[in-house]
Amino acid sequence: MGESNISHIVAPYTEMQGKLDHYLDNYDLDYGIPPDEIPDTTQGQAFFVATIVIGVVLVCIMLVCGLGNFIFIATLTRNKKLRNLTNLLIANLAISDFIVAVVCCPFLVDYYVVKQLSWDHGLVLCASVNYLRTVSLYVSTNALLAIAVDRYMAIVHPLRPRMKYQTAYCLITGVWIVPILISIPSAYFASETMYPHGGTIPVTHKVFCAQIWPVEQQAYYQSYFLFVFAVEFVGPVIFMAMCYAQISRELWFKNVPGFQTEQIKKRLRCRRKTVMVLIGILTAYILCWAPYYGFTILRDFHPTLISRQKNSLVAFYIIECIAMSNSMINTFCFVSVKNNTVKYLKKIALVRWRSKYAPSKTVDEMDIMISTMPVTEEIECIHLR
Repeated sequence: MGESNISHIVAPYTEMQGKLDHYLDNYDLDYGIPPDEIPDTTQGQAFFVATIVIGVVLVCIMLVCGLGNFIFIATLTRNKKLRNLTNLLIANLAISDFIVAVVCCPFLVDYYVVKQLSWDHGLVLCASVNYLRTVSLYVSTNALLAIAVDRYMAIVHPLRPRMKYQTAYCLITGVWIVPILISIPSAYFASETMYPHGGTIPVTHKVFCAQIWPVEQQAYYQSYFLFVFAVEFVGPVIFMAMCYAQISRELWFKNVPGFQTEQIKKRLRCRRKTVMVLIGILTAYILCWAPYYGFTILRDFHPTLISRQKNSLVAFYIIECIAMSNSMINTFCFVSVKNNTVKYLKKIALVRWRSKYAPSKTVDEMDIMISTMPVTEEIECIHLR
């Protein structure tokens, strides 16, 4: 179950059962594999190991992304002092990952681990989960791109006016609108397909939830996939790499005129630290998602190369989980490390606790104490600004 077309994987199973003969005229079955040679993917040690890996990854995503992003979003909502431009951009990343962790991952655990590739929640939820996962991926990509552009303008062109909040809100709208529109096919072509399971008599069936594009629209699918691949992976990666290359040149290889005070040196060190973290995030994004896109291209454009491999579907699910785990890296780096929201919440809790032993202070006075606490140790390091 994924955001890309899975018809080339599902189709051979539909060929195995007479009850679904109507699929044979509509979907691509060009693998040339005899039905009796198609293995049951859910049987064997490979699938058992994959189930454990997938289950662990999905549970970690629910815990790390669900809890971490909730803390960040709640803290950002509660405290206006945290709402700088960069944190607003990071908030989009947090919201998209939070939606996947809370809404999608429980269904995926049931589908992959509990039911072992059987969807029992209906077509509407099948389409919705596919759609939300796709939107989340593209929102995360666009948010990372927007953060890179923001850092580029702040460091390479510091004398230019910073982006106004009205402009930032328009940018944030674009970060969401583009994924919402280009992800529509992932919901429109979502389908539930029955396939035989276990080889027992009478034959038992499972329900496969995936996107299935009609064979007569295969050219449209390939064009659509290449468009998405260029717009939401290759293009952003190249653009982000160019931005960070220019930023690195500015911070490491350009001489700063005049006498450098200790404050200037500290600011430079903090900016370098921030950029190193961002470059690490970009590297992790590439390492997590490049195998997914590579496997998808191989599967959909050269299907005969992997169609006869017994564990090709299992390999795809593991690669897909590796890609999804990128959200945990983003959450840890942006929320736990760079924004220090946990420490800020501890400060709030400490002030509230002290208020019990200082009854002379009113609630308003305690709120003033919280609002005037130093949110960051160094704004350049913590807030990416």
